[in-house]
Amino acid sequence: MGASVNQGRTTAAAEGEITVFLIGMRINNLLALRSWFPVFRAMPGMLRELSQDKESGLLGYRVLRGGLRDIYLVQYWSSHEKLLAYASAPDRRHRPAWAAFNRRIRAGRGKVGFWHETYVVPPGRYESVYVSMPAFGLGAATGVIPVGRRGETAAQRLEVRGA
Repeated sequence: MGASVNQGRTTAAAEGEITVFLIGMRINNLLALRSWFPVFRAMPGMLRELSQDKESGLLGYRVLRGGLRDIYLVQYWSSHEKLLAYASAPDRRHRPAWAAFNRRIRAGRGKVGFWHETYVVPPGRYESVYVSMPAFGLGAATGVIPVGRRGETAAQRLEVRGA
């Protein structure tokens, strides 16, 4: 049946800075399995590794598809420092996967595309509302609270708290 629905209006319980990391791949040649399938296969292991390490900084993620060729993730991190530390750690899964991917992308000559975007969002500069929804997005990553605790309108929830 899926996750339970939170009745009424809720908002993410996030506090402090949030880093939003979007990462994806585009399969430019569906038949070039050797170019794109190893990339596709590497991500679940990294997500498992991060999810099992509560100190990693990964708060949560969502896998999305944009049609047949585009696969991407929305990731929520407690800080950009932790995201960068994971990306560069020689003893974690990302570094060897990234090196292998770079070799494949050069050899594949455009058969698979890759992209990422990183957004560092200061405290109080993000807002969310979920109406009759299971925890979703940032709310799934940090938990949800009743909207009234943060303000009834988007403008109120976006006011910098403590300023």
